[in-house]
Amino acid sequence: MSQIALPLAALGKGPARIVLGDANAHVAEALQAPETWPYRTAVLTGPPRSGKSLLAQWFVRSERGEAIDNAQALAEDELFHRWNRAQEKATPLLIVGGKPPWNIALPDLKSRLGGSLQLEIGQPDDDMARDLLLSLAEERGLPLPDDAPDYLIPRASRSQEELEKLVITIDRLSLERKAPPTLGIWRAALEAVHGPEEPRLI
Repeated sequence: MSQIALPLAALGKGPARIVLGDANAHVAEALQAPETWPYRTAVLTGPPRSGKSLLAQWFVRSERGEAIDNAQALAEDELFHRWNRAQEKATPLLIVGGKPPWNIALPDLKSRLGGSLQLEIGQPDDDMARDLLLSLAEERGLPLPDDAPDYLIPRASRSQEELEKLVITIDRLSLERKAPPTLGIWRAALEAVHGPEEPRLI
């Protein structure tokens, strides 16, 4: 499993590792070379719970530059001001938005961000989904048997957010039933997350 480690103290609650795979390896590689970015700026987007904020924290903690997380929540003139300030200081700037498309009304900001490096986290393939499942379970102290990923991954959604929900549900059901997380609990968790009509549960 390929991961980027982050200091626990820097993160507080939540995961302290970023699992790398086909969906985000290109992002991690780009974040290590901000000197190559147009305008020294990169725009990072992707699905919910896909590790955008963790990557931004890693970028700042490794002293490669500054980051603006949840940039879509900022007023566009404030974001443009912060972009200009980073340019004046010649400081690489990572701007983290949500899931694309990101519609920007301010013409000057739109042109600047449009000319920056565009980085997007995609959905994980089977190998990365497996690594994510195991990492999420490990973070919760959930002891999944060795054959759990072989059963769960083909039946689970290819979404970081849904995989997280699945692990949380397995953990909850295991605690409620006071039973180890084996096949019956896996099936119940898949049904709870994806719905009983899912043909993948067979």
